[in-house]
Amino acid sequence: MTETTQTPLTQPGRASEPHASRSPEFRLAANALRGLRQDLLHDAFAYRPLPRLRMDGSLARRLPARLREYAAWTPHALITAVALITLLIASVDSGAVLLLVAPFAALPVLLTMVRPVGAFWLSMAATPVTVLFGSSWGDWPWRPGSFACHLTVLTVVALRTRPRTAAYMWALTAAYGFVAETAFGPGHYYGSNTGPMLVISALILLCVAVWHIRREAEQEVTAQQTVTAHERSRRTLLEERTTIARELHDVVAHHMSVVAIQAEAAPYRVENPPPELERAFATIRENAVAALTELRRVLGVVRAEDYEAPDAPQPTLADLDGLLDNVRDAGLSVEKVVTGAVRELPQGVELSAYRIVQEALSNTLRHAPGASARVEIGYVLGGLGLRIVNGPSPRPNLIKPSPGAGHGITGMRERVSMLNGEMTAGATDDGGHEVTVFLPVPPALEDGAP
Repeated sequence: MTETTQTPLTQPGRASEPHASRSPEFRLAANALRGLRQDLLHDAFAYRPLPRLRMDGSLARRLPARLREYAAWTPHALITAVALITLLIASVDSGAVLLLVAPFAALPVLLTMVRPVGAFWLSMAATPVTVLFGSSWGDWPWRPGSFACHLTVLTVVALRTRPRTAAYMWALTAAYGFVAETAFGPGHYYGSNTGPMLVISALILLCVAVWHIRREAEQEVTAQQTVTAHERSRRTLLEERTTIARELHDVVAHHMSVVAIQAEAAPYRVENPPPELERAFATIRENAVAALTELRRVLGVVRAEDYEAPDAPQPTLADLDGLLDNVRDAGLSVEKVVTGAVRELPQGVELSAYRIVQEALSNTLRHAPGASARVEIGYVLGGLGLRIVNGPSPRPNLIKPSPGAGHGITGMRERVSMLNGEMTAGATDDGGHEVTVFLPVPPALEDGAP
């Protein structure tokens, strides 16, 4: 009997990472080299044009349209101006070889507008060229023109990329300065300016990194606020629908109870009813009781923890006078006008109309204290019309509006949408507010209204 030894399978991804079992320092260095290759070598000369300045700010909107069009090119104009300044600095330092050396101080700056990472490499390559072809010995390893050019390139590229890329550029700049001083030494020159270059560039890149971090934080906060507002709106909508469902439960339960009672009493109103009729009424009663039980279960699902069942039946338009009296006691001058032939409507329609008027008047009390209001109720063919309008607050600077939940319009729209009605709400010409609603009522429902 031969004993076999089975080699454990290699975990996926391990074979492609031979340094996975290396020390943390080795992995850190490998990740740094990988990031350097990704940020500064991969597609280094890719075409990435500098976008125009966004003109949606409050200050930009105040500019004339023609001037605003030119102002969008402000970043490009600033970079071009800095390129001309570096060209002028290099011209003073270049002497006889002006046409050969000076352009190397301006081209990298201009290249940042289309190929930012490539501009950095061009600036690094142009630095020793300006030293070799300069008219006289000077600071090492950056001549004045190269010094201004490289600082500008570092700043612009850092603004256009991310903080990690800026860190890699600064590290390569430090490595170049170290190698140049070590290989050649400052003995043949007036002095080394690697220190000032690294200190100044580090301060600039630090400020740019802080700007990047702050902008990303602002974007995240804005995105989170948008999500929060959306979730708050959805929660408000669900709360309003739950409230409407709880209120309509009483109305539907009342009708189902009437159906069950009438189905139970109907056979006794007929002398010697046939068995088929008794069974039909018994089935109707059983279905009505079952539906009523299911309604109670649904109410238990949508009921809040602090919900208390109302002691009185749900209000209708007949109870509107009591509501108006309470509003007048709160300090609101309100007038009621009824047009058309007053008639009973389905309870769901009357309840929704009552709640719409109630919420509209509550909004008036909160947002326009001291104003007068008018409630118009129109019984028209095919439905019910409502119009609640209020004037402006008489002393808007002296009376502060009371804060509210801000769910009134949402609740009114949900009630109107449930009944397939129409609603408009908005400001009036005199500074007040108006809510107009039409609730359709088919003739069949009007005839059968309790």
